Amino acid sequence: MAAAIKALNAKIRSNKYTDYFCSTHFWGPASNFGIPLAAIADMSKDPEIISGRMTASLSLYSAVFMRYSLAVTPANYLLFGCHAINFTSQIVQGYRYLNYWNYGGRELALKAKEAAVDAEKKVESIAK
Repeated sequence: MAAAIKALNAKIRSNKYTDYFCSTHFWGPASNFGIPLAAIADMSKDPEIISGRMTASLSLYSAVFMRYSLAVTPANYLLFGCHAINFTSQIVQGYRYLNYWNYGGRELALKAKEAAVDAEKKVESIAK
């Protein structure tokens, strides 16, 4: 049984594409892509739910690992791409957070909600 596994491993490692596909150089970044996908999905949600501390932490984390992905030998460009996407997404989320909480975005959102309620009441009164 051990000889069969050893032969299968040698067969996989002899092809450069299957060797890459079966390595941590591929599966590490592939499994890590959930983080930037979640950040991209969160861009359409209300900025009130954004955590400023978590956004800053994830931005720093991605910046460090972008550097790491190029420092290892051989350079892991898939990992770099994953963290570049995440870094960009987190910077956008950070901008949305700062705009909402520090630069008047919250007040504009509250005014828009009040205007929507007023418009709804007008439509209801016209409909009656």
